Amino acid sequence: MDEIGVDALLCSVGPDLPYLTGYEAMPLERLTMLVVPRGSEAVLVVPRLEAPRVVERPDVFGVEPWDETDDPIRRVVDHARGARSVAIGDQTWARFVLALQDALPDARFCPASAVTGPLRVVKDADEIEALRAAAHIVDEIAIVMRDRPFAGRTERDVHRELVERMLDGGHERANFAIVASGPNAASPHHDPTDRRIKPGDVVLCDFGGTRNGYCSDITRMFHVGEPPAEVSDAYDALVVAQEAGVVAATVGTPCEAVDAAARSALVDAGLGDAFVHRTGHGIGMEAHEDPYVVTGNATPLAVGHAFSIEPGVYFPDRWGLRLEDIVVALPNGPERLNDAPRDLAIVG
Repeated sequence: MDEIGVDALLCSVGPDLPYLTGYEAMPLERLTMLVVPRGSEAVLVVPRLEAPRVVERPDVFGVEPWDETDDPIRRVVDHARGARSVAIGDQTWARFVLALQDALPDARFCPASAVTGPLRVVKDADEIEALRAAAHIVDEIAIVMRDRPFAGRTERDVHRELVERMLDGGHERANFAIVASGPNAASPHHDPTDRRIKPGDVVLCDFGGTRNGYCSDITRMFHVGEPPAEVSDAYDALVVAQEAGVVAATVGTPCEAVDAAARSALVDAGLGDAFVHRTGHGIGMEAHEDPYVVTGNATPLAVGHAFSIEPGVYFPDRWGLRLEDIVVALPNGPERLNDAPRDLAIVG
């Protein structure tokens, strides 16, 4: 905050609050906000009925409950101590942002990520272990699914199974479970439907959840019966592209160079036009966060950066393929956190 001239940091809903305090606010019409004035003690302004959920850390922040007839905006402004430069949580509800702008008419507002982003993007050893533990759960699910039936089931049915397995495996919540079969797999973020999976279909399963505050994310491919040569050949090229992206993800390498490594492998295989998205995204307390592995991002990878490597190829109205692992940049080279088999699994 000193370096960039921010007088007060204001964090409401979103991951910055639990990152700094261990407390995750419910997305309510009642305002919860951590006020961090530059040079003064941090205070968590929280609805009184929510205060029992807060694990107090008096050495880190104070807790100030407010009652139903109180004005929480005024309380936040009082603790901000006349701030002229305010960093406000990127996911704060607009109603609260507008009210704070009215209450602090002379203040300049910027995203809180200007302050918290550089902190959160570099994972320490405990955070990497949390990501590793979450990855292990979805690895086990991906392995189990290799022996599960697919033909005759709907995408929604497989989706529900993935969600239940994530929760049973130790995730507090399932963040998403994409199940896309046959032509639906050509839509990278397909919503599962009642389409019945049939012999000859590819089935794309991309799923992840949150465990102890940190996210998992994995994509594995299945094929009902033996795949035709065009599918198996494209998948072989995808494996090569993903490996190229992982190998390139060394400390100091620009994110865009990692994207280029994976993309070039697919271009060489004649599949470049079918790769329609970035190679990866950062992961931590959010499933998608910095750093983004994409053309135009010259940010060099640093020790502790965690991100996905997930090239894909998509052929509208026919089929699509994607392969995704979470990778951490470490001093001795990139480390995959996922170790479930990466072949195209043949299922019934």
